[in-house]
Amino acid sequence: MVSAYERITSTASGMDRSLDAGQGIVRLAPTWVPRAFCSPGRRIRLHPDDYFPFEQNRGGIDERWLASAVRADNGPLTGEYEGLSLVVDPDGGLLPFDEFVSHHKAAALGRRLWDEHGRWPMYSKFFDNQQALPFHVHHNDEKAALVGKPGKPESYYYSHHMNNHLADHPISFFGLQLEVTRAQFKERLQRFERGGDNNVRDLSRGYRTQLGTGWDIPAGVLHAPASICTYEPQAACDVFCMCESWSNNREVPQELMWKDVPNDRKGDLDFIVDLLDWDLNTDPSFVRNRFMAPYQTAASAADEHTRFIERWIVYKSPAFSAKELTILPGQGVTIDDADAYGLIVVQGIGAVGPHQVAAATTLRYGQLSQDELFVTEAAAKEGVKVVNFSPTEELVMLKHFGPGNSELGR
Repeated sequence: MVSAYERITSTASGMDRSLDAGQGIVRLAPTWVPRAFCSPGRRIRLHPDDYFPFEQNRGGIDERWLASAVRADNGPLTGEYEGLSLVVDPDGGLLPFDEFVSHHKAAALGRRLWDEHGRWPMYSKFFDNQQALPFHVHHNDEKAALVGKPGKPESYYYSHHMNNHLADHPISFFGLQLEVTRAQFKERLQRFERGGDNNVRDLSRGYRTQLGTGWDIPAGVLHAPASICTYEPQAACDVFCMCESWSNNREVPQELMWKDVPNDRKGDLDFIVDLLDWDLNTDPSFVRNRFMAPYQTAASAADEHTRFIERWIVYKSPAFSAKELTILPGQGVTIDDADAYGLIVVQGIGAVGPHQVAAATTLRYGQLSQDELFVTEAAAKEGVKVVNFSPTEELVMLKHFGPGNSELGR
């Protein structure tokens, strides 16, 4: 089978044609990302033979990036378009999503987001690991700027539809125990160089996964996410610092601790310690401040579950937000939103605007799908007709929004 990714082009006519044909809604090709330090959980609906499509030392595919205008940072072997979403041109080509946004500007994102950011400043992903991720931290804006990147807050939602099993370690570790000191944390980092397990997670707190809920994780908060297929809206960046030396039954390369450290600070463990927001990591009200239980949108409550159910699932970060939309069997409804958004269908079959959609079952690497779209601000505000073709099964999708969504709280 010829991979669709061999047809990547970059033409203004293709970008205009895609937007016009979709009436302000464009289809996105699946974007698969490997991680050398993890073991795939095999729940992101990729064909069993295709979880290891790359050369040695690349690892397996355990992430799918959604509405991404940034590339993955996976070292010197990273592919040219790795992590970047691709718009499907009705004439058969694929268009880099970052160039699509730069071409259409406010016509894609809306005047507010384009004027404030000049780019699509978030993306979401499914990360899907057989075991827990290594304990790590993402930089805030100030620290990330030292290596020419933005900071990276993120959030998690544990979708029932993506988790038929919870894999080996369904417990997440967030932050630090209240009595932990900077010196104790630094001593665990020093153990990294010795090899083996530096046991840094001993200093943290574990939380059992509850499907249908989520967490808000600001930049500067240590975390080792559980072995759950997790929907993860986040700021558009791949900046991180690994703090755990042993994970997924293998050593974590020490260069991943120093990956996003300025050259003149490499080897300086105090710089790593300073990446942490100490107040957030040792917050005695961490659960109250960071845990997210979904709540209905006002439009959904008014509908009283006759046609659809829509819930806010990510809502505590100013950098992004997300909703889960369920269309009941055989129903159709026009949904309006204040901002542009990406969406991924996780169950059912139907239509979103002029596009037929269907949740993926088993995709081959390089194969196109009908489960992912990007909706421009103009189309979102006008209202998008969503129809469930099935008389028996719900149509369910996750919708990820950029910063400053004015609907939050309504």
